[in-house]
Amino acid sequence: MKKKRGAGILLPISSLPSPYGIGTLGAEAYAFVDQLAEAKQSYWQVLPVGPTSFGDSPYQSFSAFAGNPYFIDLDTLKEDGLLLSEEIEEQYWGDDVSEVDYAALYEARFEVLHKAYARSDHKMQEDYQAFLAKSSYWLEDYSFYMALKFHFHGQEWSLWEDGLKFRHKETLRKFEDLLAEEIDFWKFCQYQFFMQWSQLKRYANSKGIRIIGDIPLYVAMDSADVWTHSDLFELDERKKPIHVAGVPPDCFSEDGQRWGNPLYRWKRMKRDHYAWWYQRMKANAALYDVIRIDHFIGIVNYWSIPASCPTAVEGEWRKGPGRHLTKVIRKATKGSDIIAEDLGIVSDKVRALINETGWPGMKILEFAFDGDASNEYLPHQYKNTNCLVYGGTHDNQTLLGYYGNKSDKELKFMMNYLHIKRVSQIPKAMLRAAYASIADTVIFQMQDILELDDTARMNEPSTVGTNWRWRMQPGAFDGKKIKMLRKMCKLYAR
Repeated sequence: MKKKRGAGILLPISSLPSPYGIGTLGAEAYAFVDQLAEAKQSYWQVLPVGPTSFGDSPYQSFSAFAGNPYFIDLDTLKEDGLLLSEEIEEQYWGDDVSEVDYAALYEARFEVLHKAYARSDHKMQEDYQAFLAKSSYWLEDYSFYMALKFHFHGQEWSLWEDGLKFRHKETLRKFEDLLAEEIDFWKFCQYQFFMQWSQLKRYANSKGIRIIGDIPLYVAMDSADVWTHSDLFELDERKKPIHVAGVPPDCFSEDGQRWGNPLYRWKRMKRDHYAWWYQRMKANAALYDVIRIDHFIGIVNYWSIPASCPTAVEGEWRKGPGRHLTKVIRKATKGSDIIAEDLGIVSDKVRALINETGWPGMKILEFAFDGDASNEYLPHQYKNTNCLVYGGTHDNQTLLGYYGNKSDKELKFMMNYLHIKRVSQIPKAMLRAAYASIADTVIFQMQDILELDDTARMNEPSTVGTNWRWRMQPGAFDGKKIKMLRKMCKLYAR
């Protein structure tokens, strides 16, 4: 990170207000940038922006390169003459503006986008041709994959007929001809996403706001990446996972976490100098100003779980690529800022690699008060300025929910440390402690700035069905909150 004290807000694109079921890259995103600038913030952190699959998690995407078509702003398409107001308004986008209805989105969004595609003359535009050339490494494969996926009613690629599953040339050619129009539609969606994203990013940068993007270490089994590059993953002769990713049992989960992502064949990747990783990081460096690598510790050592095991209990630690990969990442990103998400079981080897790269790690205040004054997450224990401090992340409770579950002993320690007399003061006191710390960068979830309870929680790991849905209400981030953040930034030189 740039060696300058700064602060920012974690707010996923999906959580922005909008009348069309989910946050988009439209007017509300620009308005939020203006609010960040007014609040003297330096960063806007988002969750992964890839197309989401079953379970709606941005960490389980159909592509490590593509953008989420749900985020394409429909009003912008209307202004461009590609949609009519009634075509947007006649769709059902869900009943509750406080959360995303992914089922409604799935039914409505692509129908509307198909209408925009039918009216578009994008194929004649120089920008579109430039986009095709720039995205040639991944775009054709992704668009073909999505066309096939919709053709087979959402079926996973591992269940497709053998000619497609094993990518036999004759079968691929047959379906490419059959689905040519649909393939072009998915290219159009990506073109629209990246056009809108690049315009928003330029606007944010012009306001002094840098965008922090988040990339998961692993990719989803049901993705264009694994289908296209199956030799890079631990799959058997029938293209089924041999081992899958996760983390071992800990104080949060007695069974650990079984994520289910296929593991990389690191030795195979090394033979071509990690070409897929190079392309992935190069693409993300163009997308974001700063890249946070989720589960960075897996680059050093990772938990390998037999695919047949229903939990993470039977896994074992295996050696990752280490500095061989971080050198490729540095080369691909050409000096872009990287954040190493170093949460979990941090070994001496992990610490050594982070120190070698110089990339900042993370401190979480919600982890700071379950021990004593020696806890490494307490601000007075930070060893140097090269770190980011969070109240909590998307995987944690909101601060309001967090302190409601603490013991009397923990609450007493917390209140003494934060110099407060009432538990209701904890969220703001946590914010002040973070801003006052020596950490170069402070990031807080919007939910915690708004002091919301756990009904606004973004994700509860190892659960499905209710995650990734929270949306900010229009007007919630008001002048009072903006003034408070601006005052904090001035007081603590951020």
